[in-house]
Amino acid sequence: MSRIEWVRISTGARSVPEPVANPVVWAAASTGALILVAVLNHLVGLRPALALLVLSLFAAVLGLCSRMDAAPGTALLCWLFLNGFAIPPAGTLTWTASRDSAWLSCLLLSTVVGTALARIVNARAAYRRVGPGERF
Repeated sequence: MSRIEWVRISTGARSVPEPVANPVVWAAASTGALILVAVLNHLVGLRPALALLVLSLFAAVLGLCSRMDAAPGTALLCWLFLNGFAIPPAGTLTWTASRDSAWLSCLLLSTVVGTALARIVNARAAYRRVGPGERF
């Protein structure tokens, strides 16, 4: 004869972390991009490819804690500092369609990948938390 055992499915699911508000992410993007470009210019000089790489990694890190709708603003702010201070002549915003559209795309893609990665990790962690728990 088999016996039925009741088990609790969950002991109280913890919620998925709430993303940071867009203005906070954009303030961090502005401040961080300015500091990163200034440090890079001081240490290695004007090297646009290196600055793009560092700002893309920074945008991906910012994407880890932000909403998806913050991605375009984050990419634009990083691009402004990249264009204004990491390419000669420093301090002048320019638009070269092929180069700048590729840079904006790269920064946007980095931010979106960071945000999507954070959402997948959080959803996976939330899924793993729901499982057999205490017995009655």
